[in-house]
Amino acid sequence: MQFAFSANAFHEYSPVETVEILADIGYDGVEPLLGGTHLHPADTSAEDVAAVTEALEETGLEISNCNAFMISETDFQHPSYIEPDADYRRERIEYTREAVELADTFDADSISIQPGGPIPDGQSRAWGMETFAESMREIVPVAEQRGVNILVEPEPDLLIETTEHYLDFANRLDSGAVGCNFDAGHLFCVGENPAEAVGRLSDHTPHYHLEDIPADRTHEHTQLGDGAMDIDGFLQTVEDSGYDGFVTVELYPYQETAAETAREAYAYLDERGWI
Repeated sequence: MQFAFSANAFHEYSPVETVEILADIGYDGVEPLLGGTHLHPADTSAEDVAAVTEALEETGLEISNCNAFMISETDFQHPSYIEPDADYRRERIEYTREAVELADTFDADSISIQPGGPIPDGQSRAWGMETFAESMREIVPVAEQRGVNILVEPEPDLLIETTEHYLDFANRLDSGAVGCNFDAGHLFCVGENPAEAVGRLSDHTPHYHLEDIPADRTHEHTQLGDGAMDIDGFLQTVEDSGYDGFVTVELYPYQETAAETAREAYAYLDERGWI
């Protein structure tokens, strides 16, 4: 396994500074943020791409995955893939299409996306699943053409929360370009054992997210070792599965102390023998 850190904690830094800081700490990779204050597809120039690419080459860092959640700086949930208003829904679809194209420019393997979005009032999960699948069918051909995987990330309180929800959705799409961004903390929040879920989703999972979660399973990304998750057990199961890709630490609530938080997370993994 290799370890990366997500740039969605580094809003106070530029993308280039983020790469340099994470390389100095010792990480193998970075998960660029394709949105928010960083590399939003609508605002990213060829010069921006060249600067980040140069930083990656100089530091030796690799891209673990591209985070394509934040269409907006203020509300990453909306517009979603399951808005009742088709025109509003299209904003998310077009953003994702552009994120796939930008990820390809960086020669990245994948982007991670929100799992549908919040289920609208008056609608069922079944309606949401089919509406999400319809949205994805518009984007998948671009992903297949570009060779970029679209990874759906189960998340509490959204359309796809659990292992079973993800498998239900995956069965609705016939494409090898759609997979799972396995977020260990998210599954812990909804009552699952992340280690046990690895086997159920390993065939769908080319990338993992890791954070700790409080004992009451509140969806609150917490520094590694400060919560109640069995991180060692989870990582051991991932390693035993034969996975040799990236595990990206995602601690976006720590924006005021991003560099220090990334360093502490690295030290935790190092001390436990994972690095």
